[in-house]
Amino acid sequence: METIQRHLGVLVTLGAVAACAAPQAAVAPRPSAVCEARDTALVRDVLYFGRNRPTGGEVADADWEAFLGAVVTPRFPDGLTIVEAHGQWQGRSGLVERERTELVTVLHPADPASQRAVEEIAMEYKRRFGQEAVLRERLGACTRFF
Repeated sequence: METIQRHLGVLVTLGAVAACAAPQAAVAPRPSAVCEARDTALVRDVLYFGRNRPTGGEVADADWEAFLGAVVTPRFPDGLTIVEAHGQWQGRSGLVERERTELVTVLHPADPASQRAVEEIAMEYKRRFGQEAVLRERLGACTRFF
């Protein structure tokens, strides 16, 4: 009987370890375990919008500002950050393209509505400006206003 109990204990322990090591489903990052008590756990999404147009030229400043005002800001009216950058990537053509890039950072709850808003922004940019892709970078964040 003692041997059976020992084997059961080992199996339960191994099962618990395997469950911890199992891949997690695709969900928004949850940093709450590492956040300080006064922090708010949020998701930090950074979207990378290349300004080159596949047909030549680039997305004009006025077009970018109109997109930001009509598509991005209404979905995240509480705030966002925009950084102008220069980037490069290799698309379907195989050529390395260098281009002006806008990085838009939004902090939001880990909920389906926010996820949908981020996806809608990326899809509308692709549609409106004929883009091949918009990159999304997603991390968990511990936030606090001082």
